[in-house]
Amino acid sequence: MIDSNSHIITANKLTKTFGDFTAVDAISLDVHKGEIFGFLGANGAGKSTAMRMFCGLLSPTSGEASVAGFDVRTQSEMIKRNIGYMSQKFSLYEDLTVRENMRLYGGIYGMSSAAIKQKTAAIVEELHLQHELNSLVKTLPLGWKQKLAFSVAIFHNPPLVFLDEPTGGVDPITRREFWEMIYRAANAGTTVFVTTHYMDEAEYCNRVCIMVDGKIEAMDTPAQLRQQFHAKGMEDVFLQLARKATRSGD
Repeated sequence: MIDSNSHIITANKLTKTFGDFTAVDAISLDVHKGEIFGFLGANGAGKSTAMRMFCGLLSPTSGEASVAGFDVRTQSEMIKRNIGYMSQKFSLYEDLTVRENMRLYGGIYGMSSAAIKQKTAAIVEELHLQHELNSLVKTLPLGWKQKLAFSVAIFHNPPLVFLDEPTGGVDPITRREFWEMIYRAANAGTTVFVTTHYMDEAEYCNRVCIMVDGKIEAMDTPAQLRQQFHAKGMEDVFLQLARKATRSGD
């Protein structure tokens, strides 16, 4: 296994099958502590299945992996306690207020009342939510919801956060603001594992992994990948690899 002192995620021939179908086919990778790691793949590539294993939601069929120092096969509950997660459909309760959502998640994460109060105040100031603290989440604009969902995902200061298509459906300005939040989290020491369909966002990552038909086809910095594939941008790199795909659905 790769040295866990410098890597927060390691995987060695990690495989997941469903009957005769191999969703994830013996992938090996490592994610460095503190980096922004982009995880890309078309529908059917296996990235969602791989992410579920890393989050402790699926047990692998074979191979091994550790996340935040915990084994994905035997310590899935410890993984869940030590990561943050934001889905593309939002990780918030829309019929609760902004304040109630933060209080709820702080309690789930086992934070003290004082810590919850302090963190809430910091997020309200950062997102300029002073006048929306007692508003129902469902009344907020989409961009605010996503930025709030990210803040809630790292409310307990986890060493690692998984972001699954976090900027889907928002305007370019809001996407840029969201990525500024990602940069701040990474600079503060949080490792960010992100999936995205926006290839310009892949350029923002320290390293990018591209999956095709359950296998890792490429993994390197955006600059190195552009050079390797003689591409002008990450979209061209992605299209060159995605054309190899023979299956759909994930």
